[in-house]
Amino acid sequence: MLLLLPKHVPNLRSHISLILQTPVNLLLAPTTSSTNMNHINHHSVLIPVALLLLLFLLPIVTESATRPGFVYTRNRGRCTPQYWSSRREAWPRMIPEGSTVSKVFGSRAYERYRYDLTLFEATSRNDDGENVFARLVKESTAALINSYTRAGYPYSAWEVKTAVIEGLVSDEAAAMLSRRFYDANRACN
Repeated sequence: MLLLLPKHVPNLRSHISLILQTPVNLLLAPTTSSTNMNHINHHSVLIPVALLLLLFLLPIVTESATRPGFVYTRNRGRCTPQYWSSRREAWPRMIPEGSTVSKVFGSRAYERYRYDLTLFEATSRNDDGENVFARLVKESTAALINSYTRAGYPYSAWEVKTAVIEGLVSDEAAAMLSRRFYDANRACN
């Protein structure tokens, strides 16, 4: 093993040498000039650097391989629309992801949304900024899935479906209901 240590730490070098049972004086960083380094092959410096990089980057690579996105992804919980649109868990058989919003939530949903909008598309929507009805369908779809799959979720499937029909009446009702489902989806595990 090759270590790069300053010369002014002799006790540390001897302790590390005893621990590793290998000579540590192979690569000592000179403190005044680089003339002593002329006899050392520069490729021998690259090997320990590559090993150190491998040791530090290996946990990041294996962690990011198990989750989608970048290395620093935010954990959003197991009940959010983003979670259900990521397909990390199978959807319940009662509501397959290919079911349409209008068939699941009824005729009012048919009037408000596209006739062929699927539940999966509803959970993966990105147009829910100012559109309260887009937020409502996104959060209520996640709430409906959670009502079937998560024990202790505060709403039953029937309550979610009934609330969506009531929420489609006005902008205020849709905003209030989407906020309630948003809070319930984030509080759920």
